[in-house]
Amino acid sequence: MQTVISSQQLTVTINHFGAEVCSIINNSKTEFIWQAENEWQKHAPVLFPIVGKLKNDYFQYEEKIYNLSQHGFARNIIFNLISSTENSCTFELLSSLETKNNYPFDFIFQINYEVIKNKLFVIYTVSNPSPHQLYFSLGAHPAFSCQLNGNDTIGDYYLKFEKSDFMLSELNSGLRTINKSNFNISKNKLLLSTDLFNNDALIFENSQINKISLCSLAGNQKITLECNNWPYFGIWSKQNCNKFICLEPWYGIADSELSDGDFKSKQGIISLEQFKFFLCKYSITIS
Repeated sequence: MQTVISSQQLTVTINHFGAEVCSIINNSKTEFIWQAENEWQKHAPVLFPIVGKLKNDYFQYEEKIYNLSQHGFARNIIFNLISSTENSCTFELLSSLETKNNYPFDFIFQINYEVIKNKLFVIYTVSNPSPHQLYFSLGAHPAFSCQLNGNDTIGDYYLKFEKSDFMLSELNSGLRTINKSNFNISKNKLLLSTDLFNNDALIFENSQINKISLCSLAGNQKITLECNNWPYFGIWSKQNCNKFICLEPWYGIADSELSDGDFKSKQGIISLEQFKFFLCKYSITIS
């Protein structure tokens, strides 16, 4: 099933499976979301209750071992639509016997989408309905088309940042290493190419990115993602694919190679007290 919301300028479609945005179209009928073709069969997966990869694909909690694959299970479960209007909708995922096989916590995870003019607002809310501590991470993984002008490729686009100097965290087989590297670009602009992702995603820690734009060299289209104070950010495309790019704000990050597997002390984990809730938001502007 799908739910469609719209404003005077945008039409947004959300799949109930994974509660992921699968389409953002403007009045010119331009599609801005990657259409889950063979190269990568996702649109904009929601990452919960972990972001990235666990070392050896498991974590330990209270002396028990739980297996959990990369980015968690939310992207592969049907969410319930609990409210909708012409321009907004809210989806909900609840803990269940099935989720507790791999993740032993009670939770209520809601995602609200609202489109106003040329902007899509996304709000994540995680509530702890139990008398026990809840540990989780979450993130967004929207994939944007690099074919806005017919036969474009990724080389016809650039990223516009708010500054020019960054520090990258290096990955090895999906896990963070102890190595960091300087990442410097000219005039806040990074020309895109498939070579950028030969060593996996570009990973930014410590709230280095609050606003970033994907801009076309061939046309005047621009997609701006704003995620103020999100602690982590990833930029990724599938290796040797020149059709899309993912701009990913995260509250959480992959394990390091040195991880001991303890979920409570995992870097980027959010600890939520009994009967409390956590809220974060980001937006996508089409111009």
